[in-house]
Amino acid sequence: MENAGSGPRDGQFSQGSARPGLAEAYLVWALFAAAALLDVITYARIRPEDLYHTTRGGLAGGLGRALVFLNFPTALVAIAIVILVAERTRWTWPAIVSIALCVVIVVPGVVDQADLDAKWINVVPALGVLTAFVLSLRAGRNGWGDPRGDWIRIAVAAPLAILSLPWIFAQLGFYIPGGIFLAHQQYHGAAVVHLGEHHGFEGLLLVVSALLLSRELPRMRRPIPLAVYLSLMIAYGIGNMANDGWYEQLVKRGWLDWRIPSVMRPSLTWMWGLVIVVGLSIFFTALKPCRDHAATHGPSSSP
Repeated sequence: MENAGSGPRDGQFSQGSARPGLAEAYLVWALFAAAALLDVITYARIRPEDLYHTTRGGLAGGLGRALVFLNFPTALVAIAIVILVAERTRWTWPAIVSIALCVVIVVPGVVDQADLDAKWINVVPALGVLTAFVLSLRAGRNGWGDPRGDWIRIAVAAPLAILSLPWIFAQLGFYIPGGIFLAHQQYHGAAVVHLGEHHGFEGLLLVVSALLLSRELPRMRRPIPLAVYLSLMIAYGIGNMANDGWYEQLVKRGWLDWRIPSVMRPSLTWMWGLVIVVGLSIFFTALKPCRDHAATHGPSSSP
């Protein structure tokens, strides 16, 4: 994401390291750590009946929900960070094992939206996330990525964050104050926006993470695999936000009856086809300048 053209590089890149940095990855880790901590606090202090598809309360319930959060959506972001780390260092068995463990979340029953209590199998993807975190720590930081295109990233993230305010408040364990959003109002005997974590909020985390990590693409020698993954992650995150927000704010308001289909699990549906099309469109448009910069300039090895 940057302005078109291939003008001279600034000093950061013409004189910088030959490898991508991981400062953005550490920022993403901090963001997910904060969200996991909020899960522990919110699910520990609020009755399970006021949350969503959980039955355990207290600290055990909070820790269990945080463990599930380390599966979805954290494992998806951990895969992207491992790809970035492997570009910075090299592909190793721990990196491959980390991705393999994270991919376990696609197995039916590992993460079930209808049953969000922690299960023993949730430890497996969590170990993949932990391995990704250790790999990123061992790889070092090495500075920030290319800031060009940050205004586009902000233009995308800011309105999505505003639309996510009901979910952000719910993650904190509160209903958003009355205004343009529905929240505490009743719908079929339950609050319109349940307290606790929402897959719309998870979608926001995926989009923001992909936007941050995309700053490293111009510094990569082989940016295409990560660029494809981040593009699909943005489209997938927006798809989850659209599904959750449409139902809560439009259908539950009584304005519409039709619902946007869920995209949480990969399936042969038109909505998943749309996610793939949007993801590829992002890859060939918004992320194309980043990839072109990496291909035509390459990270400099100058001291």
